[in-house]
Amino acid sequence: MMLRVGLTGGIASGKSTVAHLLAELSCFVIDADKVVAELYQMGSPGHDAIREKYGEGVLDEEGEIDRMKLSAVALSTPEAANELNMLIHPLVIAETQRRLLEKEQAVSPDALIGVVEATLIIEGGTKHLYDKIVVVDTDPASQVDRAIQRGLKREEAERRMARQSERDIRLRNADYVIRNDGDRLDTADQVRQLHAKLLLDLERKSRGETPFPEVKT
Repeated sequence: MMLRVGLTGGIASGKSTVAHLLAELSCFVIDADKVVAELYQMGSPGHDAIREKYGEGVLDEEGEIDRMKLSAVALSTPEAANELNMLIHPLVIAETQRRLLEKEQAVSPDALIGVVEATLIIEGGTKHLYDKIVVVDTDPASQVDRAIQRGLKREEAERRMARQSERDIRLRNADYVIRNDGDRLDTADQVRQLHAKLLLDLERKSRGETPFPEVKT
């Protein structure tokens, strides 16, 4: 039995920090960005799809996808970004769900919390694949500052934020919210409280008590 949890939030909101903390609490965590990177590797379905759609111009000298070249072509406008998402997103969904099922079957009959960390759970229409949705939230100004600290230009950070769900839409779709405006100790404390609630949800699911009552932090 697995409780499937979708972990999402805007750019530089702190999703990876929360995912790491949940992994330390023995959750099975899948990073959708890493799945994308694997799908982009030569010989993978994602690589084949990208090459067919965008041509040789987005490849490097070794034939691998050059992420900078791809971004220049596929993320230049909201419409172009949507086309790329429509191309790759179904492959990512299929792979993450395959890994969750594989893990669930491997640990059966033990109970487990499976977490998929992904930005486009709400936007991509995959909320229904999860028992619970956790949103990592921070104020937009902090998001931009963090994105710049990671090497993005301000314009790029703001452009990426504009392509993602509005903050209030994410929050309306959340079962649980982690407020990541404080320090790491505060975030870690919230994650421990979240984990305790998810364990209760897992117990409810194992008893067949679905859908779960909506409980928000």
